[in-house]
Amino acid sequence: MKITKRYRKFSLMPNDKGKAIRILGIDPGYGRLGIAIVDKNPQGKETVVYSDCFETGKKENIHDRLRQIGEEVEKIISRFMPDMLAIETLFITKNQKTAMHVAESRGIIIYEAMKHGLAIHEFSPMEIKTSITGDGSSDKSHMIKMVHLLVDIPKDNALDDEYDAIAVALTCRARLMSRLNTA
Repeated sequence: MKITKRYRKFSLMPNDKGKAIRILGIDPGYGRLGIAIVDKNPQGKETVVYSDCFETGKKENIHDRLRQIGEEVEKIISRFMPDMLAIETLFITKNQKTAMHVAESRGIIIYEAMKHGLAIHEFSPMEIKTSITGDGSSDKSHMIKMVHLLVDIPKDNALDDEYDAIAVALTCRARLMSRLNTA
């Protein structure tokens, strides 16, 4: 399979093809991976083009699960052709083994994004919560409520991981807008 690298200058203005910047938001994991594609529509509102929760089998070994994650991310990038990746930074849990596997998953995701020439933006859970709700200690239900107020979700049965992926993409857009307005 041939991969074409795309390197561009990034701004929130439409690019030379008249297309607004498309963001791939990912909530990393190795059991469940939240994925969202967010655009800005002609009226200036963010639109969720796609969201999903990709799951790997609990009985499969970690190497197969990481391969599946890489293949899924590559498939999403090839299908939707995002301009950048917004990904949540690693949240250290008490379980070191889980943290290591999530870190490995993040490595695969970032590798796939770099392979396709995407700009990478990373945000901590606190930055995402602050960006979406205004409160860095917001709980999951408040985050989901605010995501629904900010964008239309293309399906009713979205999982928490999908909401997190949408939130990280929206955080990226908000942070980029903030940088653009202060420059």
